Amino acid sequence: MRRPPKFVHAFVDRHGKARFYFRRAGFAKVALPGLPWSPEFMAAHERAMAGQTKIGGSRIKSGDHSRARCQLLRLARLLFDATDNTIDISQHHRAVLSRDGPGRSYLGDKGAATLRREHIVKLMAARAEKPDSANGLRKALRALVKHAVETGLRIDDPTRDVKAIRIKSDGYHSWTDDEISQFERYHPVGSRARLAIALLLYSGQRRSDVVRMGRQHVRDGALQVRQQKTGASLSIPVHPELAATIAASPSEHLTFLTTQFGQPFTAAGFGSWFREQCDAAGLSACSAHGLRKAAARRLAEAGFTEHDIASITGHASLREIVRYTKAVDQKKLAASAMQKVRSRTSIG
Repeated sequence: MRRPPKFVHAFVDRHGKARFYFRRAGFAKVALPGLPWSPEFMAAHERAMAGQTKIGGSRIKSGDHSRARCQLLRLARLLFDATDNTIDISQHHRAVLSRDGPGRSYLGDKGAATLRREHIVKLMAARAEKPDSANGLRKALRALVKHAVETGLRIDDPTRDVKAIRIKSDGYHSWTDDEISQFERYHPVGSRARLAIALLLYSGQRRSDVVRMGRQHVRDGALQVRQQKTGASLSIPVHPELAATIAASPSEHLTFLTTQFGQPFTAAGFGSWFREQCDAAGLSACSAHGLRKAAARRLAEAGFTEHDIASITGHASLREIVRYTKAVDQKKLAASAMQKVRSRTSIG
C-alpha cells in the first residue's frame, strides 16, 4: 500500500471503518472522503492544503506580544525544518518567552508594540543574581523584537542599547596534564572513553566534529576534517598516540565513536556520555570542550605560534587562541625562550 499523502492521518473507528483526516499542527482538522490517492480524496486534500487557516490567528490583536511570540516560534520551527543546528535556539526562546506557563505572557500585560528599554532593564535587574538567566532573557527578547520590527508590529528596537551583563569566567576548565593522566589511568587503551579522549586531545576539535570522525577520514597520515560549525576544511597529521589508540579500538562502524547500541553519537549525547566518563575517573571539573583548550595549551607549550595552533584547531580568530592558551605553563615557555637566547648568543 502506498504511503498516504502529506499531513494525512488514519484510524479505524469503532464500527471498523477507516477514517482519514488532514491534520497539520496548529491548523483545523479536515475529514477526507474516500480512499487515499482516489480522485475525490486528492481533490479534498488539495483544497485542505490550499485553504488552511492558522487556529487562533484571528483572536490575537495587532501588536500583541502573544502574536509576535507565536510568529517568532513559527519562524524558529521553519528554520529548524531547513537546518539541523537551530533546535537549541528555538527551544531556548520558547522556554524564556513562556516561562510563566501556558497562556501567560512572560512580560505580563506589556505587548511587543509597547515594550520599552526600561522594561527590559528592570526584567534583567530582577535576575541580576543569575546573569546567565538575565542574558538569556535579553537574547530572546532581541529575537522577539527583531521579528516584530520585520513584520511591522513596531518600528524601533528597544533592546538595541541594553547591554548584556558581563560575566567574569574563564569558561570551560582546561585540562591539566595530571588530569589527562588520571583519566587515561582509569580508562585503558581499547575502551571507548580512551578513544574519545585521544580524538579530542590530538585533533583539537569540537565534540560536534569528533562524533562524525571515522577511519574513512584518515588519508595519507592525516585526519581530514570539515568543521560543522565553521565549514572550515582541515588536514591534521595523526599523532602517534592517536594512531595507536585507534589501532587498538574496535572498527565495526563508520564512526570511531558509537553508543552502546552501535549508533553514532549526537554532539549533545556524546557530551553527556563523556561527562559520565569524567565523573567515573574522579574528574568532576573536566569536560569534552576543556580538552580543546588543553590541546591548544600543549601546542603553545611546545613552542608553536598562534597561527600554527589555529591551523589545527580551525579558529578564525587569534584572540580566541590567546584565550584558549591562558593556561600555558609559564616556566616551560620561559625556559624555551631562554634556550633560544643562549643558542643565538653562544660563541661557536
